[in-house]
Amino acid sequence: MKKILELIAAKMEAAFAECGYDKSYAKVVLSNRPDLCEYQCNGAMAAAKAYKKKPIDIANEALEKLTGDVMFSEINAVMPGFINIRLNPQYLADYMNGMQKEEKLGLEESGHGETIIVDYGGANVAKPLHVGHLRSAVIGESIKRMGAFLGYNMIGDVHLGDWGLQMGLIIEELRDRKPELVYFDESYTGAYPEEPPFTIGELEDIYPTASGKSKEDEAFKERAQTATFRLQKGYAPYAAIWSHIMKVSLADLKKNYDNLDVHFELWKGESDAEKYIPWLIQDLQDKGLAYESQGALVVDVTEPTDSKELPPCIVRKSDGAALYATSDLGTIIEREKDFSPVKYIYITDKRQELHFKQVFRVAKKAGYVKEATPMIHIGFGTMNGKDGKPFKTRDGGVMRLEHLIADIDEAVYARIMENRTVSEEEAKETAKTVGLAALKYGDLSNQAAKDYVFDIDRFISFEGNTGPYILYTIVRIKSILAKYEQLDAKYTGTPVILPAVSDAEKALMLELSKYNDVMESSFAETAPHKICQYIYDLSNAFNSFYHDTRIIAEEDQARQASWISLITLVKDVLASCIQVLGFEAPERM
Repeated sequence: MKKILELIAAKMEAAFAECGYDKSYAKVVLSNRPDLCEYQCNGAMAAAKAYKKKPIDIANEALEKLTGDVMFSEINAVMPGFINIRLNPQYLADYMNGMQKEEKLGLEESGHGETIIVDYGGANVAKPLHVGHLRSAVIGESIKRMGAFLGYNMIGDVHLGDWGLQMGLIIEELRDRKPELVYFDESYTGAYPEEPPFTIGELEDIYPTASGKSKEDEAFKERAQTATFRLQKGYAPYAAIWSHIMKVSLADLKKNYDNLDVHFELWKGESDAEKYIPWLIQDLQDKGLAYESQGALVVDVTEPTDSKELPPCIVRKSDGAALYATSDLGTIIEREKDFSPVKYIYITDKRQELHFKQVFRVAKKAGYVKEATPMIHIGFGTMNGKDGKPFKTRDGGVMRLEHLIADIDEAVYARIMENRTVSEEEAKETAKTVGLAALKYGDLSNQAAKDYVFDIDRFISFEGNTGPYILYTIVRIKSILAKYEQLDAKYTGTPVILPAVSDAEKALMLELSKYNDVMESSFAETAPHKICQYIYDLSNAFNSFYHDTRIIAEEDQARQASWISLITLVKDVLASCIQVLGFEAPERM
């Protein structure tokens, strides 16, 4: 189903062409003055320069070709050359009925099964998820869902940090705590135990202890570096410990990501790239791209169009060790081999912008990725407390993500119980659904690159631009539909959405008509916040209509059935939008 702006523009283009003007001047946009008109064409202003005519004359010429068209209830030219447009209510109602008949409410699938890789986890194994992991998970899951809804084969990869120095630190701390383990017996030749020598709780204590020790004890740090090197070279006892770390950590990570309703198609890590690194290093050298600089191996990435020189990308340190860039390049080689994606999307802290710019350029310079393949890095800002600093616990520590989720669920539960109309059990289940919406919407409604303040009181409010407000709107519509089903007398014909009879009803239809354009453009711009803004505007438009319209008390059954069809469409549009944002609505609130 074509977007309504495209349909209006097609009419305008035909009119411009018929008058002898290039149709590229006939672009139609939403009016920024809804009190004057709904849509506007400003093309006559630009065309005036090209054709050496007054803008108003060009506008009036085009207008003559459009006067009387059934699409418009009002179309006129105003000085100095704007064309103002209002849609015919019948045409708009027909568009609404068309949306209802379409499988995806008029959205055209543009993906055609093409594969896109979304790299949005980045958690380190052996460490619990904390608030710093929230944004990549929430933004990435939403973008993946948006693409899948448009018909792309979206592959989300958690891309775990599972191969760096933290592994050596854990191994050596474990040696200090449990030296009797067979992994540390050089003479041991038997099979290694299947059961891990630690629980998730112990593991989560081992890493921070080891990390702190390495900063004060140089000998311990050197032991950890040696252990890391031996692990990466395939030393069997350490590989067995690594397997235990992965088993215990993955179970905990999956549980916590599930609580966020965040899911990955791939649970790959930096370790999976290791087998490609020797070939990668040799290939970069063979192609004359990598050269030695102060003992390290580097690749120049500065391009002639850059305003300033970028530092070269280091692919091997002077001690022979690989780096994150090497691992990311190895991962790209694997992804090309396995999936040949048409696009890459990486979601990380915006402080990694330079890193990904370097990696992307090396990947294309070396021919690992086609020059035309988009490689996008979405760098997000920080989630701050009310003091404007990165969000912390009350005692100043980094808050675990599961504790943050529990806090917001508890706050929502308390809010629901203030006006108790449901059982405690139902309230707790509803609180989980609403709490997740509050958390995700509170994040996604902000432009990704910007920092934002995490404010539980504001996020869980049932009023204003919040997740609970959106859910409350959906629940309100469900309640109206349930009441309608209980009526003794209902329309017996085939219900259709009739032309609007009030400004509020037409405004609601105009908001609905933006749906397919918003969904498509939001994914094209990797901008979930645009969907948030849209559903907030749509919810406001519905609530204005609802307060102005006595739907259940309406005596004209055909008109009543029309309104029921219209608000059902609102519910379905809102449900589609929140599904791609990564949350759902309860039956009651």
